[in-house]
Amino acid sequence: MNTLGVALVGHAFMGAVHSQAWRTVGRVFDLPMRPERAVLCGRRKDAAREAAARFGWTESTDDWKSVLVRDDVHLVDICTPGDSHAEIAISALDAGKHVLCEKPLANSVAEAAAMEEAASRARRNGILTMVGFNYRRVPALALARSLIAAGRIGTARHVRASYLQDWLVDPHAPINWRLRAERAGSGALGDLGAHLVDLAHYLLDEDVVSVSGALETFVAERPLPDEPGRAGPVTVDDAALFTARFRGGALGTFEATRYASGRKNGLRIEINGSAGSLAFDFESMNELSFHDAGEPAETAGFRRILATEPGHPYLEAWYPPGHVLGYEHTFVHELRDFVTAIAERGAPAPDFAAGLRVQRVLDAVQRSAAHHSRWMPVSEGES
Repeated sequence: MNTLGVALVGHAFMGAVHSQAWRTVGRVFDLPMRPERAVLCGRRKDAAREAAARFGWTESTDDWKSVLVRDDVHLVDICTPGDSHAEIAISALDAGKHVLCEKPLANSVAEAAAMEEAASRARRNGILTMVGFNYRRVPALALARSLIAAGRIGTARHVRASYLQDWLVDPHAPINWRLRAERAGSGALGDLGAHLVDLAHYLLDEDVVSVSGALETFVAERPLPDEPGRAGPVTVDDAALFTARFRGGALGTFEATRYASGRKNGLRIEINGSAGSLAFDFESMNELSFHDAGEPAETAGFRRILATEPGHPYLEAWYPPGHVLGYEHTFVHELRDFVTAIAERGAPAPDFAAGLRVQRVLDAVQRSAAHHSRWMPVSEGES
């Protein structure tokens, strides 16, 4: 069996999650290639060394550029803040490495377009890309996509999506990179809203074409963690709210906030169609609610599907029915799909082109918010 040497760049929250997934994927799924955790990259040698030992990577380095010339590295997995995505991804692709990049793809449309241009060049040589929109890999949501594709809800009319967290409710919580536009690009819009846009694109298999949005920053300054008594400006949105039109005619409402007190990771999406509806709540991630409008009125209504059967997406390799999966498993599924696509020279999804389409929607929301919520088209060119 051929091996697939992996270099991980970044070892904080997402780096830890990806490390767990790389450790697990080949033990659960029968893969056509064997992933090897070759090297972990971090900004500081001591921290990278400690993380590599904890997460099971063979080596560590504080120079991500050094991995691009290694023959034992075939794939670069990017788990850094958004301001470094473009440089690392483009360099890796030009060096002939497959690239998995965490979401959102970049901090701007221009950066994302440059990344997709590099990906397009690389595809001619069999080099592939994927964006880490892990919620596509929830079995219940993959099932929802198949039901929609099979016509079970008819023509989609409404998409209702929200992603609610509360980790910024305390106005005295210290500032971090996610609250700096130069590092993160945007706030709740890119961090949470990007997931919602990608899920809507995925489930309906059609894109958002125009938006009307509003952004709000509730706390303008926060304490600087390394400078007691001093505060720094928050330069991103705390909450995003926008309506959308899809290419096929459906209307969408999207809400993303990190100020929803009591909500920890409340991702919800509901799609209403001419023949039925589907609803999903990540905090009950193994369940899908399904309504068939063709049933008699006396017995009609939403019914609960427990998406843990062997015939449900990804479940063939896991546990007996009813033995539920969790957050980390979505990343294992993501890696299974990417490794399989690389081995079989397939077309992984979502690739950088799909990530660019999401970036264009985020950009349109920002432009709309800057113009008093005016309806804005989702640009098909750079902005």
